[in-house]
Amino acid sequence: MIRSLKKNPFVANHLVKKIDQLNQKAEKEIVKTFSRASTIIPIMVGHIIAIHNGKEHLPIYITDRMVGHKLGEFVTTFNFRGHAKNDNRSRR
Repeated sequence: MIRSLKKNPFVANHLVKKIDQLNQKAEKEIVKTFSRASTIIPIMVGHIIAIHNGKEHLPIYITDRMVGHKLGEFVTTFNFRGHAKNDNRSRR
């Protein structure tokens, strides 16, 4: 389900505060976050945000085409290692 239009998009408070501070100082730093459910808003464009995938923080450069999407969409949480070589179930 989508969030109500009466409410603003969900963005973690600590993330907004850190990015506002970086914008005021005109600095570019990597901002780490665990909040994969946060929506990307226009003030985040041009920053590098390290998003946690369950194991490590992966840095993602935010562009203007990402606005409106969730942070978790850009970091995969698993690595597909391929099908088993001796699996004959698919040949039945």
